[in-house]
Amino acid sequence: MEIQKNIWYVTLLLTMIAGYCDTVTFVAADSIFSAHVTGNFIVFAYQIIKGSDIHAWVKLLTFPVFILAVIVGGRIALKSTNRYTILCWEGIILVLSGIASYTFGYLENTAEWTVYTIAMTTVFAMGLQNAFGKLYAKETHGPTTMMTGNVTQASLDLGNLLRNGLKDTDTLLSFRKQFVTIIGFLIGCFLGAVAGKFFGLRTLIIPGVAMIICYWYHREG
Repeated sequence: MEIQKNIWYVTLLLTMIAGYCDTVTFVAADSIFSAHVTGNFIVFAYQIIKGSDIHAWVKLLTFPVFILAVIVGGRIALKSTNRYTILCWEGIILVLSGIASYTFGYLENTAEWTVYTIAMTTVFAMGLQNAFGKLYAKETHGPTTMMTGNVTQASLDLGNLLRNGLKDTDTLLSFRKQFVTIIGFLIGCFLGAVAGKFFGLRTLIIPGVAMIICYWYHREG
């Protein structure tokens, strides 16, 4: 029972952090998605067509950075006996990104590329979280960084519940799991939007610390 409760908490935490980071970088780092990296293709194409941003090509860098992060995450998993080590590294990267933003953000001549660099390190951190989700799927109730699959499953579950009623306990449990992931991500997005607008990328320290605490709690795992 304790293990099941832990999965609920980890799922909620990871989805909130993914939503938070994705929105913070979008709001404070030139519309760059750090978790939904394929969304950057759309932003890139839009900015090219509109001719509104000479640095639109930077969006494309998120893809190789993300791939590299997933590969590194796989290597970390092979070398570590604690499956949460990946999340510890994610937390460290996010904390360092937040510190870098706070430290260099006031230098006018380097601010632009500082923003892009920090956005890419955040993409790397989200790549590690994606690797964790794939390698240790049983640690969460579903993908924590991309909600399309979760929304699809929740919709199927809702259809079955409307047809069969609440007596279908397996479907009800599945719906609750998807609901937690979706709501967690939504809450994270809202918090990230507020933080990104008023405080910028320095607030990446917050999810970074949360990840390190999560690792510390599971350090025996």
